[in-house]
Amino acid sequence: MSDHILAIDQGTTGTTVLVLDTRARVVGRATVAVPQHFPAAGQVEHDAEVIWSGVCEAIAGALSASGVAASSVRAVGITNQRETTLLWDRATGRPLHRAIVWQDRRTAPECAALRERGVEALVYERAGLLLDPYFSGTKIAWLLDHVEGARARANDGSVAFGTMDSWVIYKLTGGAHVTDVTNASRTLLLSLRALAWDDELLGAFGVPRAMLPEVVPSAGVVGHTRGVPGLPDGIPIAGIAGDQQAALFGQGCFRKGDVKCTYGTGAFVLMNVGDKPVPSRHRLLTTVAWQIPGEVAYALEGSAFVAGAAVQWLRDGLGIIQSSGDVEALARTVPDAGEVVFVPSLTGMGAPHWAPDARGLVCGIGRDTTRGHLARATLDGIALEIADLVEAMSQDAGAPIASMRVDGGASANDLLLQIQADVAATEVVRPRVVETTALGAGMLAALGAGLVGSRDDVLGALAVDRVFAPGGERARVEALRGRWRAAVRRALQQ
Repeated sequence: MSDHILAIDQGTTGTTVLVLDTRARVVGRATVAVPQHFPAAGQVEHDAEVIWSGVCEAIAGALSASGVAASSVRAVGITNQRETTLLWDRATGRPLHRAIVWQDRRTAPECAALRERGVEALVYERAGLLLDPYFSGTKIAWLLDHVEGARARANDGSVAFGTMDSWVIYKLTGGAHVTDVTNASRTLLLSLRALAWDDELLGAFGVPRAMLPEVVPSAGVVGHTRGVPGLPDGIPIAGIAGDQQAALFGQGCFRKGDVKCTYGTGAFVLMNVGDKPVPSRHRLLTTVAWQIPGEVAYALEGSAFVAGAAVQWLRDGLGIIQSSGDVEALARTVPDAGEVVFVPSLTGMGAPHWAPDARGLVCGIGRDTTRGHLARATLDGIALEIADLVEAMSQDAGAPIASMRVDGGASANDLLLQIQADVAATEVVRPRVVETTALGAGMLAALGAGLVGSRDDVLGALAVDRVFAPGGERARVEALRGRWRAAVRRALQQ
């Protein structure tokens, strides 16, 4: 009987499970949607129990699609939406409140108050991050202050905090409370250099140490399955990484200077910067890329909060397309967006602006503007915000970025990737398997469970589908980037 790996990708809009063989080839997959809750403007929540039931459903679906017996699964890998924050009762396992999603902006006032107190310099020096509602630290504090009795119970250790990796592992194992270094590095609470919770940061955010999970490496056995429907007990949980770091690993970006972009609900550019954290001069983030046996790697990251979500807005908010996949055909009905520019800051702006109160902006509309122009402007806006991140990253690195590997749902859009290559002036490389987030989790699990000898043993799975070379008339590209910069300035002034 062949050995197989379950890779669980618990994402913002859905949970995907892949069944992989030990060469990282996909033999089965299933996806279950995650319902979104919007209790107030700028607030986004998930029901953690619904997420867990979706994980179980996706596991069953992937095993059924693969034809693989559950008894042949030798390891489980987990990747996840990173900063989404949950508190639960340690004894009963019941969540105290719906999870606060990474996109949620409710703690913007708390971030501003901490900034006024001068806390941001400490956070950036120690954790490599900036003060923004995006991260978990202020979300934890908000829950402790707004859920009755939560703070007292957190102080005595009866309440547990976790991001979605911690929650899924807790449920898979019947009680293990861990998080890996990549997810921990997104909380505002971890020392990048010590790879441990930092008491000064905990004090600044008012987070009790007793509620925090144990910080573990990205590859290695942290627990075993127990009581999971459809799975035998005793399968090792052996790989964990936040979604963007998992994608960096799954893309084989093992060398210093390697870059990838993942197009999901948001879009995220990461560069492997080697074995030491590198501070950014352009308000990018420094984060842990992974910790595997014999290696710790760090990354620079630029985050755009809205990418695929902009296409979803065209579908659900405006109703101008029936499905997200329709946007490419509609955008191709026009040669360009004309004068229309769309800044997709629908939930604030991430790097390099970090403006949580910014809102989306469409400008340049004329009497001749059509649905096609708006669709094309949406693809332009996604590519242009990524081009800004690539430019900042290349300046931090002191060298141009010649090539960028891409993945995620929107990477199937050929027009988007050609626009991306043109406006970023860099080669864009799409692999045959674009689910590299789950692939990275599976690779880490194979490594952590000893099913492969080294990370390089699975590189053969990373075949290239297509390369998009930069082109287009440079004068037109520069004019587009000029209109974009002007529109961004207007969005920031709203």
